[in-house]
Amino acid sequence: MSHLAELHRYCYLEVELLIQERAILAPTLECVEEINNFMLGMIPGDETEYLSCDTPCKSDEDSGVNAEWFTSEFLNDFKCSGIPNHAIKLKVGVPIMLIRNIDQAAGLCNGTRMIINVLTKYIIVATVLNGNNMGETAFIPRMSLTPSNSDIPFKFQRRQFPVALCFAMTINKSQGQSLSHVGLYLPRPVFTHGQLYVALSRVKSRKGLKMLIIDDEGVVSNTTRNVVYQEVFDNI
Repeated sequence: MSHLAELHRYCYLEVELLIQERAILAPTLECVEEINNFMLGMIPGDETEYLSCDTPCKSDEDSGVNAEWFTSEFLNDFKCSGIPNHAIKLKVGVPIMLIRNIDQAAGLCNGTRMIINVLTKYIIVATVLNGNNMGETAFIPRMSLTPSNSDIPFKFQRRQFPVALCFAMTINKSQGQSLSHVGLYLPRPVFTHGQLYVALSRVKSRKGLKMLIIDDEGVVSNTTRNVVYQEVFDNI
């Protein structure tokens, strides 16, 4: 192996270790997507865009919903928790997270973090960054996924890679993670019980925690509102 190739391998391993122990947390999917897109633009290298194939489920043909609404453009616009976006932009060397179970025996579960090694038309090759299978190589295919969101009055199927960029992740998605460095971005306060506690408890030490809090006027602040069930205080 040449000295240049060895240096490249060393740098890649250093980046892998850096990403493995760090994450940015935010309260909503919109905030997470904003951060991930910003970070992707800072990473050198060629960008690969993957577009999904979206189709309405046949079981909804007689549901009373006008079938003419189910155009590709209409379905492409949907962004739901639990399924990837219609368009995913990725680069080699960036972190991603599985958003569906692929192979639980191999540790490829919802929430598994990985770093991309190779991008091809049909397969993403990545290295697992957390769990019992840390360091192993994973081959991720496209999958046909159906949203589980009950607020959508019809069902559709999206064929796409079951991954999302993972420079940042939602606080809820970070449960079970143990990180040495956490950046907590709060452009608005948390909105569910225990969410702030989950975010703060992901980091191993106080020294590894950084917070950016934005108040209602858009000014950086050093306080934020917590959300807990009122019953927590009943016996205090």
